[in-house]
Amino acid sequence: MTERFVVVPVGQGNCSGNDDEDEGLSQEPSTLPAAGGGGEDLGLDEREAVPILEYSREPNKYGDGNPKESSPFINNTDNDKGTLYDGKNMALFEEEMDSNPMVSSLLSKLANYTNLTQGVREHEEADEEEEAKKKTVKSPQMGTFIGVYLPCLQNILGVILFLRMTWIVGTAGILESFIIVAMCCSCTMLTAISMSAIATNGVVPAGGSYYMISRSLGPEFGGAVGLCFYLGTTFAGAMYILGTIEILLTYIVPSAAIFKAEDKAYEAEAMLNNMRVYGTCCLFLMALVVFVGVKYVNKLALVFLACVVLSILAIYAGVIKTIFEPPDFPVCLLGNRTLKNHGFDKCLKTDIIDNVTVTTKLWSLFCDTPDLNSTCNEYFTLNNVTAIQGIPGLTSGVISENMWSSYGHAGMLVEKTMNSVEASESSRDINLPFVVNDIATFFTLLVGIYFPSVTGIMAGSNRSGDLRDAQRSIPIGTILAIATTTIIYLSCVVLFGACIEGVVLRDKFGDSVKGNLVIGTLSWPSPWVIVIGSFFSCCGAGLQSLTGAPRLLQAIARDGIVPFLEVFGHGKANGEPTWALLLTAGICETGILIASLDAVAPILSMFFLMCYLFVNLACALQTLLRTPNWRPRFKYYHWALSFLGMSLCLALMFISSWYYALVAMLIAGCIYKYIEYRGAEKEWGDGIRGLSLNAARYALIRLEEAPPHTKNWRPQLLVLLNLDSELRVKHPRLLSFTTQLKAGKGLTIVGSVLEGTYLTKDSESKKAEQNIKAAMTTEKTKGFCHVVVSSNLRDGISHLIQSAGLGGMKHNSVLMAWPGSWKQSNDPLSWKNFIETVRETTAAHQALLVAKNVDSFPHQDRLGEGTIDVWWIVHDGGMLMLLPFLLRQHKVWRKCKMRIFTVAQMDDNSIQMKKDLQMFLYHLRLDAEVEVVEMHDSDISAFTYEKTLVMEQRSQMLKQMQLSRTEREREAQLIHDKNTASHAAINDKADATPDRVHMTWTKEKLFTERNRNREPNASMGVRDLFNMKPNQSNVRRMHTAVKLNEVVVNKSQGAQLVLLNMPGPPRNRGGDENYMEFLEVLLEGLNRVLLVRGGGREVITIYS
Repeated sequence: MTERFVVVPVGQGNCSGNDDEDEGLSQEPSTLPAAGGGGEDLGLDEREAVPILEYSREPNKYGDGNPKESSPFINNTDNDKGTLYDGKNMALFEEEMDSNPMVSSLLSKLANYTNLTQGVREHEEADEEEEAKKKTVKSPQMGTFIGVYLPCLQNILGVILFLRMTWIVGTAGILESFIIVAMCCSCTMLTAISMSAIATNGVVPAGGSYYMISRSLGPEFGGAVGLCFYLGTTFAGAMYILGTIEILLTYIVPSAAIFKAEDKAYEAEAMLNNMRVYGTCCLFLMALVVFVGVKYVNKLALVFLACVVLSILAIYAGVIKTIFEPPDFPVCLLGNRTLKNHGFDKCLKTDIIDNVTVTTKLWSLFCDTPDLNSTCNEYFTLNNVTAIQGIPGLTSGVISENMWSSYGHAGMLVEKTMNSVEASESSRDINLPFVVNDIATFFTLLVGIYFPSVTGIMAGSNRSGDLRDAQRSIPIGTILAIATTTIIYLSCVVLFGACIEGVVLRDKFGDSVKGNLVIGTLSWPSPWVIVIGSFFSCCGAGLQSLTGAPRLLQAIARDGIVPFLEVFGHGKANGEPTWALLLTAGICETGILIASLDAVAPILSMFFLMCYLFVNLACALQTLLRTPNWRPRFKYYHWALSFLGMSLCLALMFISSWYYALVAMLIAGCIYKYIEYRGAEKEWGDGIRGLSLNAARYALIRLEEAPPHTKNWRPQLLVLLNLDSELRVKHPRLLSFTTQLKAGKGLTIVGSVLEGTYLTKDSESKKAEQNIKAAMTTEKTKGFCHVVVSSNLRDGISHLIQSAGLGGMKHNSVLMAWPGSWKQSNDPLSWKNFIETVRETTAAHQALLVAKNVDSFPHQDRLGEGTIDVWWIVHDGGMLMLLPFLLRQHKVWRKCKMRIFTVAQMDDNSIQMKKDLQMFLYHLRLDAEVEVVEMHDSDISAFTYEKTLVMEQRSQMLKQMQLSRTEREREAQLIHDKNTASHAAINDKADATPDRVHMTWTKEKLFTERNRNREPNASMGVRDLFNMKPNQSNVRRMHTAVKLNEVVVNKSQGAQLVLLNMPGPPRNRGGDENYMEFLEVLLEGLNRVLLVRGGGREVITIYS
């Protein structure tokens, strides 16, 4: 069944009779071209700009159910090409139907648009229906609660809450912990507001944050931040796995440790090795689960979420229970030092059994022998042992003790603020069972360790494809989840500080409470609720990270913006990202080899903070630029909030770890530059492009306020290119020379002219532009391309010279190739256009550079030893001095030396001239050899006289030939006009035949026409050519050209490049062809020449 759209004619209601009547009136239905046929010129660009929508087989809800029109939409089928168009009310727009669909068709199409469910769900369906050729795409049905709120809650609450929150509260104190939590939660809340604005500004497919940032800030930022987010998610997986293993080996089965330290000094190292071994095994199993059965991860997500919720409820229940009946977890103190409650059962030095005083197991830990008279540790002897309650309860008043921080160095004893007798340092033996800090603690470290517990706010936006109404659900669900978790975290800070003894809070691994999880001691009904709950929670979070990270990498790889990642865009037949999973597991393994939760947490904090920073930047940028497409449904955002969030992210990065922050920025910067230079060109309508446009507009307006100072002057080039019959660049070396002269600085506009009208030459113009851009890329020329279609070349070049550029960014110099074939060409326009261009650049006060033998100019190969010779005949602003200096900045010309020649006449003091020129160059800070060439007045040679005569005879013959051709064309036109009138008069006669055109050219007619059109100084007859005497002015000019050419060839024939003043064209246009001869003689015998004509202003200065 072919899919069609139904068009409702305007003014027709539900009456079918009108339809029939209209069909009866129809005489000849119009054929509607298919989108792929008539509109093929706009094919690919249109398809990239508009999303490809799926056809619906349902009847069009905007029509009457009868197919009347071939679908004008994008993916039209070949079967529809012959269908006729019947909507006569829209006949005015009939010819546009192939490119512009009817509104009713478009609305119907958009109404039936189905956003494919992405991620795990897509792969599940592929697994279940491997045999089916087409998947049945179910419409997404997830609401705010299930689709956004719960996933965010599950991702935010996790390992840090269970394993480190009590330790952070004990170390930083309630006040500073409150500040840490408030700061981190504010950061994520502000980011969520920005994210909600971006997420509700159009459809966000799978890819979540990466998609949002890349489409808002461009492919460079998108790729850099996308990879940072990917690395953050991967290291989060490592952190969750390490948390899982820490719970397993510390709280569930401590006996399962493979490495066991004989000496207590190596206990920490042995624990790290255990973490590495078990962590690697756990990573392998999790990666296997993700690879084999990703659908089970998704189905178990609810179980893992239930574990998290039950654990938190158990904590609150335990807090309430402490008011009436605090749990019994005694903590043993020796003096004010906390003891590890492992190797003894009673918190006593001695015990009375059967009226006999005996030593306890605790005594044996501090003394040589169990005897009462044995030698004991000094501190043990001087201080008493006391037992206090580890969980005194909410009403105990312990909150005042836990209000302030207690930072310390690694190995610092965990002590209670109470009186004790101090002993010598030797009493602090590491083998004694005191609870000590395993790492040095300070405020910024705790910020870095805590921040991962507030990440996970992107979980909702990552599932946007599965939501019933993503633009409503994402803001509400995410912000509610952050608000809920913020309340949980802030309340936990206060409740932990109010219920648990300070020394227990600072005991990271619960050694003082018999190796129990500290947060577990507070929970009700049993510590095992928290232990098991947190274990499964960490497992689930690890699996989710290993599921999400490869898909994120796959999305980046498939966008094609990072070439070396393209291999990771491939996967199994069902789209499962196999290669991306392998890379993720490899990176995750590096995190596991670090083996310390406290060391891994700040790393992923950096990457997440970088990502959040750019989300805020994207929102602020779009808001400030007021992009027309920026219309979020979420209205509660402001650029100031986004900037505050961005500043907070940056501050948290450097607070957590300044060196990690710099490394993360360096990684992002490297990826950014790599994508900029090597990545695919993408146009996503991003904000950075909008920012560039605004900055460019501002700069252009500022530039136009005043002309540039001489110190800032540099050649801003308009390069005039000639194209061959296939619209390819004739002289690509002109572009090479441009690159060498500019070295990427300043403005370069590459222009060309096509003859014709724009309507007929539109496609050729685009092709020419593409060819020129390709040549510019090959020759590494950075600049703009401008192809003009004009009725003739003369006008086109004039338009370019007048209008190329914008505002203050206009060219001040024109570079073109010498018309080498002007003598061979029968068409005088070839050299006339050149001379008119010279005149126009002079009138426009623009400099002119003409390269002769441009095809012999160097390409990219460095020139060896050689010279750049400057022949400074007349001063025209210093262009001749500046150009060699600029050329020598480029590697091709760097080894060439600069020589300056100037010409002295008979009455000039050549010695003084040389000294003055050397001083002038010294002040200009230019290194060059100086030579003054003396040109003596000599008699005009017979050769010069003869050359001038031949030149004038040739130009005279050309004039006569041109005149004859003009007269012949005029007669032909007259006869044609006459015949046209005669044909119109007898048009009704069937047997009429057009008159033949006889071109008769008699001697009388020739003289009549010539005398009628002859100007005062008309041409002479052919026989007079041999009686001509050359014009004395021309003889003098030819003499100058010949003599100067002799001198230049003598001195500079072996130079790599010769720069020479270009003489101006004659004021009288009658001598134009003679001007070309003079230049030809002047340049004869020289290989690479650059003729330079100044623009009428100074371009080089001796002042600083």
